[in-house]
Order: sequence, then structure tokens, then C-alpha cells
Amino acid sequence: MQYSVLGSSNVEVSRVCLGTMTWGCQNTQADADAQLDYALAQGVNFIDTAEMYAIPPTAETYGATERIIGHWLSRNRHQRGNIVLASKMAGNGLAHVRGGGDMTPATLLQAVDASLTRLQTDYLDLYQLHWPNRVSPHFGKHSVGRIGFTQVNTEQQTEQMLGLLQALDSCVKAGKIRFCGLSNETPWGISQYLRLSAEHNLPRMVSIQNEFSVLHSKDWPYLIEQCVHDNIAYLPWSPLAGGALSGKYLGGARPKGTRWSMLQRNGLFRDTPQSNSAIAAFTELAQSHNVSATSLALAWVNQVDGVTATIIGATSMAQLQQNIAAFSRPLTLAMLDDIALLLQQHPAPF
Repeated sequence: MQYSVLGSSNVEVSRVCLGTMTWGCQNTQADADAQLDYALAQGVNFIDTAEMYAIPPTAETYGATERIIGHWLSRNRHQRGNIVLASKMAGNGLAHVRGGGDMTPATLLQAVDASLTRLQTDYLDLYQLHWPNRVSPHFGKHSVGRIGFTQVNTEQQTEQMLGLLQALDSCVKAGKIRFCGLSNETPWGISQYLRLSAEHNLPRMVSIQNEFSVLHSKDWPYLIEQCVHDNIAYLPWSPLAGGALSGKYLGGARPKGTRWSMLQRNGLFRDTPQSNSAIAAFTELAQSHNVSATSLALAWVNQVDGVTATIIGATSMAQLQQNIAAFSRPLTLAMLDDIALLLQQHPAPF
């Protein structure tokens, strides 16, 4: 296993980050126990979760994943110091989470305490804001004109950011959080948090999780360049495009128990002719190099300059084994050239 430094934190994390959002919906406690034990045995020390998990988010599964991890931790106390445990506070828009309201200093303090209780731990190594209070160009809202920026109240947004940083600061001083991070943010958002931290002597954001894959590479180059030069760890999520890059959904297939066979909050809005064409081309590319599409997709994300650790997920042990193994797969120049050509032929299909 290879390791990278988590931004300005000086904490070393495995380049494989074990994502857990299926635990409590597609996976049981026993499944999670087995995945954690296997991942740690392979040298994975970075575990990511969130208060809103399991996915798809529902009132019934809210907090389920953290409780599952907490149950494992209660039986494996000796492992707590060996893992970098990350969680996230849900933003607005989910009626079953704080009435769907914005993140505020008061609700952040409540959310941290609730996560610690569910996780059965005294501290979180990394606590992240799952998405901004303002609408950001994530979760498929990145096409030109999809959202508006001129209507956003800049002063109000920066005041909210300052309040959240101050609440995070109190958690850091109380020993509840070691480091703070962002998720589904933009270069403007990163810049504001860094500026406010410097001006007010508040915790500095050390990382950002954003969606990134062969099908969804919009953060290259501008956001990733900023992460590199501002020493922000870049943590891609959904490197397999929700499993679509395996090719298992092509032709309208919906294998039982897979994510696309389940009810989605926003529907299958990415099941389009353009995305299916790109996925089919990628799976054919992988076959031409005698490698699985999933392994090639993960290995490609891992080698992108500026990527710190990639968040993977699996619903079976076979998937987890294959996914972790992909990070030791070297890519040939021919593979990289073919993927570069595919990106030119299928720009922003997802």
C-alpha cells in the first residue's frame, strides 16, 4: 500500500480510502466487519463515512453507517489509533436531517456530538462539510447555465462560512476533531475558507472530496491545481461513476441489488445516451488491454497528478479485493494514450 500526506495535516493516509455508504442498506454489519478487517490487513488506514449514510438517503437509514462502524470500533478498540476516521455533516435539502435547513454553528456542534456517539469514539480525525449551503455545481449540476452565481449573496455566504469555521474551531479545541475538510466545493469556496482561516486564526481546511472519474473529470485542471499549490488533499469520490464504469448497466441492465436497481432520490439522471456511449467505449478500451474496466478506471484516477487518496466502495468482498488490487496496477503509455483520446471523444458525458 502506498501513502500520501493529507494536505497540511502531516497525517499519512493510504491512497485507498474505504468508503462506507452502502453499509446499512446494501451491506450488513457482518459485511462491514469483513470489509474493515480485509482493508486494514491490506494497509488501508483511511475510512470515510457521513451522518447521512446509508445511501440512498432516507430517514430510516440516516446514521446507520456510523452506527455500524461504531459497533465495529466497540469490538476493536485497539484499532482506533491505527485508522484515520473521517465523517461529514450533511448540508441543506434533506427534510429528515434537521428539517432540511442550512448548516449553522449550532447545528454543526450538534452534528459532531451525534456522530461521535454513533461512532462510539471520542474524536474524529477529519470532519468535513458534505456540501455548501449555497447551490454548487455538483451532483450533476455542472452544465453551463444549470445554476446561477450572480444571485448568490456573497457577504451572507462568507459570514456563514466564518460561523462554521468558528464552530469547527471550538470542536478542535475540545479535542473532538483533529482536522477539517470540505466536500463538493469549488475553487471560490476553497479560497474563502482559506482566507477566513488566515484572517481569524481558525482551523485550515486540509482536504476536499469531490466527484472525479474518467466520466466526470471537471475538476481537472483548475480546482486540482489550486489543491496542489494550497496544500489541500484532493480526495475523489465515485471513481467508478457509481459502478457504471464496470459496464454492468449497459443495455438497460439492472442487476439485482445494485445501486441503479434501487430508487434514486433524483432518478437515474445520468443514464443517458451520451454516458452509455462513453461507458461502452471505455469498457471496450479496457478489453483491448486485457484488463477489467473497474481496475483500469481506478488505476487511472490514482495516477492523476494531485490526487491524494481515492474513495472506493464495494458491496461484496470480491469487489473490494479487485478494487484495492487496482491501486498496484501500473498503467502503460498505450493505456494512458487511449484514455486521453477517449476523454477527447467523450467530454463531460456524466
